[in-house]
Amino acid sequence: MRATMREEKFMRAMKLVVVMAIVVMGLTAVSLGEKNKFGISDVQKLTLNKQIRVGEVLLPKGQYKVEHTMQGEEHIMVFTQMDKTKPVVAKVKCQLVPLPKKADQTQLVYQTSANEYLLQELVFRGDTAKHVF
Repeated sequence: MRATMREEKFMRAMKLVVVMAIVVMGLTAVSLGEKNKFGISDVQKLTLNKQIRVGEVLLPKGQYKVEHTMQGEEHIMVFTQMDKTKPVVAKVKCQLVPLPKKADQTQLVYQTSANEYLLQELVFRGDTAKHVF
């Protein structure tokens, strides 16, 4: 009889743990997938396969966290190099231009000038607006 009560308590505890894990995973998925009122995610990750100039800063190839922020009425994109002790950071103003539908893939549009790539537009997969620099 005693083993059965222990088993029941164990089973109740396991059910509670499973339910809590499902709730946490669901909330995480919702928070990561949320778009702001502009139809874009506030934070994205981006891999650059070559050096690209963003505003006044030349970003080396690598992985970046890209944040969309607001300063008053101005849209600002902040590119922060990941996995570096002294990360390169670039802040640049952008305009949001609505897309006809959700973007199927992440795209960078750049101009080549004096052997440099200058970022002109950035679209993130799943967003409904593009960033124009």
